[in-house]
Amino acid sequence: MSTLEQSRHLATGIPGPASSELIARKNAAVARGVGNTMPVYAKRAFGGIVEDVDGNRLIDLGAGIAVTTIGNASPRVVQAISQQAAEFTHTCFMVTPYEKYVAVAEALNRLTPGTGEKRSALFNSGSEAVENAVKIARAYTKKQAIVSFDHAYHGRTNLTMALTAKSMPYKHGFGPFAPEIYRAPMSYPFRDAEFGKELATDGELAARRAITVIDKQVGVDNLAAVIIEPIQGEGGFVVPAEGFLPALLDWCRSNDVVFIADEVQTGFARTGAMFACEHEGIVPDLIATAKGIADGMPLSAVTGRAEIMDAPHVSGLGGTYGGNPVACAAALATIETIEADGLVQRAAQIESLMKDKLGRMQAEDDRIGDVRGRGAMIAVELVKSGTTEPDAELTKKLCTAAHQSGVIVLSCGTFGNVLRFLPPLTISDDLLLEGLDVIALLLADL
Repeated sequence: MSTLEQSRHLATGIPGPASSELIARKNAAVARGVGNTMPVYAKRAFGGIVEDVDGNRLIDLGAGIAVTTIGNASPRVVQAISQQAAEFTHTCFMVTPYEKYVAVAEALNRLTPGTGEKRSALFNSGSEAVENAVKIARAYTKKQAIVSFDHAYHGRTNLTMALTAKSMPYKHGFGPFAPEIYRAPMSYPFRDAEFGKELATDGELAARRAITVIDKQVGVDNLAAVIIEPIQGEGGFVVPAEGFLPALLDWCRSNDVVFIADEVQTGFARTGAMFACEHEGIVPDLIATAKGIADGMPLSAVTGRAEIMDAPHVSGLGGTYGGNPVACAAALATIETIEADGLVQRAAQIESLMKDKLGRMQAEDDRIGDVRGRGAMIAVELVKSGTTEPDAELTKKLCTAAHQSGVIVLSCGTFGNVLRFLPPLTISDDLLLEGLDVIALLLADL
């Protein structure tokens, strides 16, 4: 068990001298395109705290972008990794397979929405999971076209860049992109309100708008799959209006179109359910997962209906590192921790705490245009006072000030004006509320 003290502490300015030295080394050795959110270098992390090389202890409201959901260096995970690494670190599942890969697939088949027969395949990253889900859908339907949505983020590989909506920094200068990718309008209640209350609150109406675009611009005869994040991540933690996802799924089922849920950021207890699809009772045909699956070890998966998952020919799926045994051990320990420690329920408690605090802030400050999200995936959309105009500059200043004050926060959104909170589910109430208090004070100062 880590002895890292669970309190915010600034031993130096941000960055401190040791981090500054590492920044200089990084600039001389690492490609410029690899950016950093914060100018600090981590040394230890546990629970709700990241400690840097200068001894600064930072409140973690980012969890490595929703990865260390059960907290960094979680005891069961540390033990599982150590034990597996001592036995063997790699054989390649496609050459000499091993039990833990099968056990992870069995766990995913059990945990993901739906009671029918399922299969899983393991990969390394969220982008790989999404790309393989598309491959599987195309193999099953014998069709090519894929629809994603406005504000979507699906990854940084060529195909997933094509699926992603935002140009800078994800796509700019990196084309041409994979063909047969189309985009439909998302249900974005805060922004849709500009076009009328009905569109903002009626998910079925918003779905009809999207379906009309898909029908006219793509056509069901060409469409292999629709892919959507049940709650958009990088796009701004957009929670679609109630009824949007079920209406979209019903249309897909009626037209032999595969419905892919990208739960890379929303999966594994993050939203107050094991998977975000559960909030609206929908059962996707395929579900892509990563991030929170293995507490920081590189692992991802595609899980879905057996007949769809089994469509690709033998050896059509795989990869040298896919389902690495050490990562699989970490995943099994992560799932055990979520279930044994009641972390789905903990995410719901975090939502209640955060929405209460942020809601009171919103009532006092009209620059907070919207507070939204589920579980420990909550966002604040910042706007210019008295308007709904996005305020990216304020968002950037607030993030920088928070970082200087020892609070790790992330921004996101198509317009760069959303502050997103992704605390580990093991953070204490005191640390969480202290982090939000710091944000409130800084926003008032700005």
